[in-house]
Amino acid sequence: MLKLVIGNKNYSSWSMRPWVLLRQAGIEFEEVKVRFDSFAPDSSFKRTLAQLKVAGKVPVLLDGDLAIWDTLSIAEYVAESFPEKALWPSDRKARAHARSLCAEMHSGFTALRSHCPMNIEAHLPDIGALVWRDQAGVRADVERLSTLWTDALAAHGGPMLFGEFSVADAFFAPVCMRLHTYALPLPEPVAAYVQRVRDLPGVQAWINDALAEQDFLDFEEPYRVQR
Repeated sequence: MLKLVIGNKNYSSWSMRPWVLLRQAGIEFEEVKVRFDSFAPDSSFKRTLAQLKVAGKVPVLLDGDLAIWDTLSIAEYVAESFPEKALWPSDRKARAHARSLCAEMHSGFTALRSHCPMNIEAHLPDIGALVWRDQAGVRADVERLSTLWTDALAAHGGPMLFGEFSVADAFFAPVCMRLHTYALPLPEPVAAYVQRVRDLPGVQAWINDALAEQDFLDFEEPYRVQR
């Protein structure tokens, strides 16, 4: 059976992507959660990951003696291993479009990531309003997301970016969490897509687990001193 090594569900946006992909697709896997204690070299988190001989970050997909530690690589491996799940669009052009969106998510939107770290438990509209006022990069990132999502939904008919659930929706699920937590202003069609993603059973399962953690980590929440 596949094993997926993840961090705290409340905070780990990178872990959320492959977990939601596997869960929403109905692919059986074993979850191995490594709690964030710190990211110092001598932390329990880093020591545990060092045993896997990977990059020292989560997520990591384990299949026997194979370890895969990049989210795009994990998604490709899972899609190839379970072709019947149709995790990429069947149309060649749509598939290229979906891969382009995932690659942009993988390497971009740095202002949104930096100023609005994922925190599923929190509701931070006041922080979001300040970020929106002061951070032009965040406004630009949200505008770009809105364009990408609106175009994909229009081209493929929804309800997900490429019609049915795909890797692209799993990759943008953590962004949907951020947009919700910080209550950033969104056009109505984009806000509706965010809610549809949040309503997916796989995403709801992740959210419920995140809410159950009750594990406040101050280094993940520079805007709060307690929960």
